Amino acid sequence: MAATTAPAQPTTPQPGASLSDLLTAVKNLVIALNGATQAFNNVNGTSTLEGITTPTVIKTSPGRVAAVSILIAGSTPGMMYDSASLAENAPLVVIPNLQGLFVVNLATNSGLLVVPGTGQSVTVAWS
Repeated sequence: MAATTAPAQPTTPQPGASLSDLLTAVKNLVIALNGATQAFNNVNGTSTLEGITTPTVIKTSPGRVAAVSILIAGSTPGMMYDSASLAENAPLVVIPNLQGLFVVNLATNSGLLVVPGTGQSVTVAWS
């Protein structure tokens, strides 16, 4: 004789998530959104300095160079250094002597020194 099993009993619907669970989920969403916003700002720059024509230290702590805009091309290229002082010891990127916007997106360990080329005027975005 074949064994028979009792029909499955209908399950009682479980109540929804508790208020504590919902608040925790919202809190986690806000934390994740804040982290994404911070990462976006770090890559795209949170600060700018316009019209740089002489060697200028624009940041004295680690960060990121987002972009450089060459307003006046000048006759020689400039340079950016990973430096918190006017010491030009850690080259980071060449500033071309062409007008336009150039995305850099490089991290700095010490700071940021901008040395425009002869006759150049540049704007730098960093975070």
